[in-house]
Amino acid sequence: MNSPTVKHISDCFVRPHITTDEMKGPIHLPPWDLLMLSVHYIQKGHLYPKPSAGFHIAEFLRRINHSLSLTLSHFYPLAGRLVTSNSPHDDGSYVVSIDCANSPGARLIHAAADLTISDVLSPTYVPVVVQSFFDHDRAINHDGHTTSLVTIQVTELIDGVFVGCSFNHAVGDGASFWNFLTALSETYRGKTPISRPPVNNRWFPEGCNQIIPLPADQIPSRYESPKLLERFFHFSAESIGKIKSKANYQSGTTKISSFQSLSALVWRGITRARNFPAEKITGCRLATNNRGRMNPPLHPDYFGNSINPMRTSAAVGELLRNDLGWAAWRLHEAVVGHSDEKIKGFVSAWLESPVVYRMEQVFDTDSVMMGSSPRFDKYGIEFGLGKAVALRSGYANKFSGKVTGYPGRDGGGSVDLEICLPPATMAALESDEEFMSCVS
Repeated sequence: MNSPTVKHISDCFVRPHITTDEMKGPIHLPPWDLLMLSVHYIQKGHLYPKPSAGFHIAEFLRRINHSLSLTLSHFYPLAGRLVTSNSPHDDGSYVVSIDCANSPGARLIHAAADLTISDVLSPTYVPVVVQSFFDHDRAINHDGHTTSLVTIQVTELIDGVFVGCSFNHAVGDGASFWNFLTALSETYRGKTPISRPPVNNRWFPEGCNQIIPLPADQIPSRYESPKLLERFFHFSAESIGKIKSKANYQSGTTKISSFQSLSALVWRGITRARNFPAEKITGCRLATNNRGRMNPPLHPDYFGNSINPMRTSAAVGELLRNDLGWAAWRLHEAVVGHSDEKIKGFVSAWLESPVVYRMEQVFDTDSVMMGSSPRFDKYGIEFGLGKAVALRSGYANKFSGKVTGYPGRDGGGSVDLEICLPPATMAALESDEEFMSCVS
């Protein structure tokens, strides 16, 4: 759904620069990937200032096209399409895989908008027009049967350039997404070989058949978010340090991390803003990378999904009656307890009864979901335009209580949080003393 202020000028499809035998066979999807078929694409992008001299959009697009082709030679699953076939069990179940051999490739879009950088950044809330800076608006990953698995959309503004990437979440998670974009930036700047080549061999549990059928009743469904406001809140490195120190002091420990402390602050603030009754159960989910927690560990550059939304819960009255340190310690314990045994136990249980995530069931509106991570070097991604002035996201995977973490542009441990809430709840959060006293 494109805003009338964003005009699509042209588009094309891009194939890998080099074709190998690995690209000819189907890529079978493990449980973590199949779970994501009903989830939206990942949509993240960078807003750059347009150089005052010597910038030509046609040359920029030509170089992006070439760089994308080079990058897809490494990240070749993104050049494919999803395909569905009948299960060999002849019971109505079906099998989804990636076909790289019969696909037009990734998509590259050139768009333009009669907007300035200030039009995007100066409003308190992220303007809706930003959603039009991305392809695959409202698409779910299952749509990758007929649409590209990754699209780069270059939107030229009056004084800036927005490079938006939409990326099929059944093909990879946030770590895979940012590794791909980093490689694209490196090839654009002529840095070869890329610093972190992906490991494309998909992980399956020991003894698991790599062709996993999904039951006929597990049909991917669509999700529409309610009316939400999206606002970025900045936390300086100094503020983050104080939040962490407070949480650890109140818990009598030194083990609670900065992000666990910040997540506890957000969980408490949003819960107060919702004005729930004391007996209601509320949760806080952290999107947790499984790679280093497994035994043996997966390679850090494993390309695919390897995450679980780890949940901690408490009664509202209990959460708010206790202090910040109490909530932070609950989150810390959950993170520490997310072990190889739990991860593989989850996968084993899923294989016994395969399901596809349904957004409205997995991410309930009584909870807070902390997504992405400020640890990714997101501002290190440049395309000859210097450092981005801001990061923004599209419509995808937004619901009340969704919080996305970004590194602050000034670095040094600062963090930006993109928080999505209904208007009345957002207004209450903006009046919350504990939360706003920490916002820089």
